[in-house]
Amino acid sequence: MFVHLKSLGCRLNEAEMESWSRKFHQQGHQLVHDTSQADLVVVNTCAVTEEAVRKSRKLIRQAHRKNPNAKLVISGCYASLNPAESFKAVGVDLVVSNQDKEQLVEIVSRELDLNVMPEIATEPGDLSLLPRNRQRAFIKVQDGCRYQCTFCIVTKARGDEHSRPITSIVEEVNQRHAEGVNEVVLAGVHLGGYGSDIESDLSELIRTVLAETCIPRVRIGSLEPWDLPDDFPELFSNPRFMPHLHLPLQSGADSVLQRMARRCKVAEYRQLIDDLRRVVPELSITTDIIVGFPGESDEEWQQTLQVVEAIGFSHIHIFAYSPRDGTVAATLANPVSREIKRARSQALHELGERLKQQALQQAIGQQSTLLVESHCDENGDSLWQGYTANFLRAELAAPADTALKNRLLDIQITGISQDGERLLVVKRT
Repeated sequence: MFVHLKSLGCRLNEAEMESWSRKFHQQGHQLVHDTSQADLVVVNTCAVTEEAVRKSRKLIRQAHRKNPNAKLVISGCYASLNPAESFKAVGVDLVVSNQDKEQLVEIVSRELDLNVMPEIATEPGDLSLLPRNRQRAFIKVQDGCRYQCTFCIVTKARGDEHSRPITSIVEEVNQRHAEGVNEVVLAGVHLGGYGSDIESDLSELIRTVLAETCIPRVRIGSLEPWDLPDDFPELFSNPRFMPHLHLPLQSGADSVLQRMARRCKVAEYRQLIDDLRRVVPELSITTDIIVGFPGESDEEWQQTLQVVEAIGFSHIHIFAYSPRDGTVAATLANPVSREIKRARSQALHELGERLKQQALQQAIGQQSTLLVESHCDENGDSLWQGYTANFLRAELAAPADTALKNRLLDIQITGISQDGERLLVVKRT
């Protein structure tokens, strides 16, 4: 069969899609990029915001409209939070809940009676996990979350925490490396909770991956600031562990964080960043901020702007708050108007852009490594682009036929591109 996979949302959804693609291939199916060519379409949905819900609905409708003859399967948080019966009207043949995601391919094969080719028809590993132009793989190491942040529906959608055995993760990392992938991102819903159910922890996982694989680059996904183990900064002494952390702050006002049921006060967060940067000066910190949480006053908003500027994030994911049915936050009083949320989001976007420029400026003159991911021609120039070790976008001028894609280069950072979006680098000899 021809299988088309669609995904929306977090890195964990991306990791799950990669796992499904591998399993479908092992069963003898062929992955296609065009929905109209597929016999089976699988959509991995998201429900973290109302906008994500809207986009999930749109993806489902589009998939059915573009190819009404294909079997349509949906999974993910939006699918898990709604009754399966409600999707029949839009052409969905099967709903696989988050709790059953690990067996999605097996469930689909059983429930939809897929015509599977015999194992002898394909050779193991004859198709990479990722398309040929991909250099980074997302590895799902954990699912579920024990915390109850008042704005979050994902806890209900994902269920109890569950960690993969380290041996299984190491095996997958080695497989991805053998297929040509040079960077992996370890991802989970509550990544810092890894190992709580199997007598392990995140530090042990990272150390083992670094010790028992040769993958050149290891990154981690979003990590709650209160989850960092005391020995975590020591991990960066290994140059293969990339100096970048995404630590959600959500608000710069303690009063808002309390209403969110967050477990880290602003002063604790700032101290954590200071301690990390003292040990790892080149560390890049990115974050999430929710704008317009219920009851957010002008004073609380100004506190957020001040804290964001003082910390100096290299990138900010900005979310205008939208109520999610089933969450505590949806019941809170004093909602912030759409106009105020829009104005505050714009102000934060402008600050975030200024901080990004500041981070790029501070990088000039430094040495790093660049994983080359793509080529483009811009204003007559032949450019190769990718990310530095601390996750700053960069570009290198070189002929298109130089064959740099998926190579790791030692580089010197020399400036910033004319549009201010990327670092300019040269290859070091």
